[in-house]
Amino acid sequence: MSNRALIVRDLSKKYGDLFALSHANFEVPLGTICGFVGPNGSGKTTTIGMLLALIAPSGGSGEVLDISIDEPEKYLPYIGAMIEGPAFYPALTGIQNLKVLAKIGGFSLNRIPELLELVGLGNRGDSKYKTYSLGMKQRLGIAAALLPNPKVLILDEPTNGLDPAGIQEVRDLLRKLADSGITVFVSSHLLSELEMISEYLVVLREGRVIFSGKTKELLAKQQPRIRVKSDHPIGIQIAREIAEESGHNCEIFGDELLVTAPPEYGSELNRQSFSRGITLTEISPIRPSLEETFFEMTGTEMIHEAGR
Repeated sequence: MSNRALIVRDLSKKYGDLFALSHANFEVPLGTICGFVGPNGSGKTTTIGMLLALIAPSGGSGEVLDISIDEPEKYLPYIGAMIEGPAFYPALTGIQNLKVLAKIGGFSLNRIPELLELVGLGNRGDSKYKTYSLGMKQRLGIAAALLPNPKVLILDEPTNGLDPAGIQEVRDLLRKLADSGITVFVSSHLLSELEMISEYLVVLREGRVIFSGKTKELLAKQQPRIRVKSDHPIGIQIAREIAEESGHNCEIFGDELLVTAPPEYGSELNRQSFSRGITLTEISPIRPSLEETFFEMTGTEMIHEAGR
């Protein structure tokens, strides 16, 4: 077996004259968390549907665990998925719901207590589903996706609608699963969360893959900046003049100056400012965030609360 959980080659899906996904190429290494991001209508759900044999491709190829997506019956037993949010019987308990799904899927009932403990519901398994918080419902959905004891877990927006505490719970769970050797392929609009847990990213825009690789490589594409503050407004103006004379782009936001420059330029800016009688009270490099990089690459303004 190769060290790739998912391989997509020139994969496309066309509806009429429009491509929902156009000639996509990416790989997801085994045992990692890979974030799958893109604006509305970028093709994320279509891609997941083809990997799970829910949608027939129009062209190209793909492999899941070294098996062609043309033979889904050979790899689907090793895949766990939560798509469109979990669906359970409200009047049944967490344990009862998992038993129903296990019997339908032909999975062992013996793993249910273990899975409830894993997702942090060990003491709520006997509670009815309708009494669960949204975060608990999402975690029960992940437990259901783990019933097959999968090698690959595919999740579509697992933190959608959760409060910060719920997001933290799901994030910690996904990290634990990846550490146990499960490959996690997770679609989400919460970019700050993906940045914290994803080693790899696949970024879509208008049905095309515009980045596939390590998260740190994507962040490195963002131009470095320096935040500068002074003890007087005139200091900011002079610092801006100095930086622009050196060929650096600058923007002023409130009482601070943002200079597009590598961190090491900060000492030179400080030296020149001091020589002109200006005291800079802060010179700090700004680490580019995944959100900033995503916005720059996709031209998207707001994606936090967007649907697919």
